[in-house]
Amino acid sequence: MFKLILRLLGSVLRSRQSLALENVALHHQLYVLQRPRSRIRLRKRDRLFWVVLSRIWRDWRNPLTIVQPETVVRWHRQSFCLFWRWKSRHRGRPRTSPEIRDLVRRMAHENPLWGAPRIHGEILKLGLDVAQATVSKYMPRGKRPPSQTWRTFLKNHATAIASTDFFTVPTATFRVLYVFIVLSHERRRVVHFNVTDSPTAAWAGRQLVQAFPWDTAPRFLLRDRDAIYGSEFLRAVGGLQIEDVRISPRSPWQNPFVERLIGSIRRECLDHVVIWNENHLRRVLRGYLGYYSEARTHLGLGKDCPQARAIEPPGVGCIVALPQVGGLHHRYTRGAA
Repeated sequence: MFKLILRLLGSVLRSRQSLALENVALHHQLYVLQRPRSRIRLRKRDRLFWVVLSRIWRDWRNPLTIVQPETVVRWHRQSFCLFWRWKSRHRGRPRTSPEIRDLVRRMAHENPLWGAPRIHGEILKLGLDVAQATVSKYMPRGKRPPSQTWRTFLKNHATAIASTDFFTVPTATFRVLYVFIVLSHERRRVVHFNVTDSPTAAWAGRQLVQAFPWDTAPRFLLRDRDAIYGSEFLRAVGGLQIEDVRISPRSPWQNPFVERLIGSIRRECLDHVVIWNENHLRRVLRGYLGYYSEARTHLGLGKDCPQARAIEPPGVGCIVALPQVGGLHHRYTRGAA
């Protein structure tokens, strides 16, 4: 009885604003309890109501029964974090323009064999300043052939080194053709290539002489220990005053530049076409090696081409895709609209 009298006196002495807020709080709790659910479930607006009420009313804890006061404090902290996240949404790194995002997706769609480094190198040639991580972020996710990495440890005297190797190509009529290729380590430039179905040491020696006319021969020639490099080939090497350097047996990683080139030829060209004869293979290789030298960007060359490509600023014109290697790859350049 005494407690009831004290409560009545307290209610009389309290301000009208405090009584109004208490009524609002009690009505809200009744509204939550009367919802047609077996378990009390608070919605976002319910939490927001108590967070706001706790900021404007000092005695908000007294009528609270559906949750603990500590829970309301936790809601307030979470709302504070959300507020600052919303307020700082426009801060930080500038957003990538939709044109660049669309260009990355377009290049990835038109060149399914390309990865982020290749697309990034192509975009740099278009005069667009974008990071490789940004290119990787906006590339569509899908199944891609594994990217094989290679280590370069022959950087010294690269201008004086060339390497040679053979690789085989099966034809539609089940013949096996042999491709002889000569690569200059400076700028990864393909000096010479030819195709035959019956390679000999004399034939390989003639190809080497054709690859280095006059005084263009390098100081070192790097090759493997294939038996096809016989005495006549060695005689041609000596006549050109080239020092013959043979790698260890069964160690193709010691001749990395030309092995990488052969792998690129297979993955980016020959694995996607059917070869009919020698002339067809020469045409296909001529088209790919032209793209390889003049359009394809290389990681080892600072994402430039063996024949350096100039960077085209945005003011030159719109971006145009030029099909290369029968449309298997594309070169992107700027031209007038």
